[in-house]
Amino acid sequence: MPPSSADPASPRSRLEVVLLNRQRRRRVQPRRLRRLLEGAARSLGVSGEVSLVLTRDPPVRALNARYRGKDAPTDVLSFPGPCGAGDDDLGDIIVSVDTAERNARRLGRTLQRELDVLALHGFLHVLGYDHETDDGTMDRLERRLRRKLL
Repeated sequence: MPPSSADPASPRSRLEVVLLNRQRRRRVQPRRLRRLLEGAARSLGVSGEVSLVLTRDPPVRALNARYRGKDAPTDVLSFPGPCGAGDDDLGDIIVSVDTAERNARRLGRTLQRELDVLALHGFLHVLGYDHETDDGTMDRLERRLRRKLL
């Protein structure tokens, strides 16, 4: 479930971001992505560890087929962690830099801006938000965090 009463001032609002860049075609800014996710965690009063994997279309396509039944690449996949008491593993965010690049061109953004948007979107999914089933809560929160952090 998404955090219901997060305290952004809490000293526990510390996020460890494990970033794995598994692609080499495009230059990315890992520090910027880490700072973005850390800022989102502070804003939401969330602590723990999240993995952010930047990769290419083929591995994302395979994961999308396996876990969502869609045999096509997508821009971002999120896998929430075990959510057990005392477990700091919030989950994994997988971004296809290939698809992000196509999105960026189509939307008139830089690749880095699109990676920022996708990392934030994936982070909210890891926390349990779901724009496909909620009443617009995730979309409103995502817009607010984008204004604040991007």
